[in-house]
Amino acid sequence: MQSSTPAGRTGRPRSAAADAAILAATRAALVDLGWSKLTLGDVATRAGVAKTTLYRRWAGKNELVVDAVAELFDELELPDRGCLAADIEGVVLQFAAILARPEARNGLMAVVSEATRDDALRERIRDSIVDRQKRLVLTGRARAQARGELPAEADPAEAARTADLIFDVVAGAVVHRTLVSAEPADGEWVRSLTRVLLWGLTARPDEPAGPTS
Repeated sequence: MQSSTPAGRTGRPRSAAADAAILAATRAALVDLGWSKLTLGDVATRAGVAKTTLYRRWAGKNELVVDAVAELFDELELPDRGCLAADIEGVVLQFAAILARPEARNGLMAVVSEATRDDALRERIRDSIVDRQKRLVLTGRARAQARGELPAEADPAEAARTADLIFDVVAGAVVHRTLVSAEPADGEWVRSLTRVLLWGLTARPDEPAGPTS
């Protein structure tokens, strides 16, 4: 798991055990209290640490919640299911399951709202959650290329832009479906999303949801 240590902090070495306890306590408070009633004092009590310990690590509640939610998304994996379509469906279902958890839903919606007027917070969300999960796109694409399902890109810059777009399309669709529309991202919906992603809007409904080898 990648470190969530805030940049530029100095002093005594951080305790990994204390960090884990604090982030777990933050997620528990998000479930029990919601974002609006969550306080650093309550988190400190739940984690069994001094309140000053939190302030040495995080500038405030928003930053703490971002890091607590980021740990949930770090659980995402892309197991090899044999073809690109199945790989996509597997990771999208995982993503939707995480968003269905109250700690992820409450925390993410709150910090995204706060980030509309806080550039530093928006950057933290991008660094801690968005950019870290783009690894899944890179892994999936490399695997599909090795299988011969996708061509290799000659231009690294274009490849990077494509990876960003794929992530935006998938993540945006799942977040909108689960958090904005409050509709289930079930197997049928995920298969439809995968078909659109792989074949585009011109694919016929009876076509398979992915390239065949």
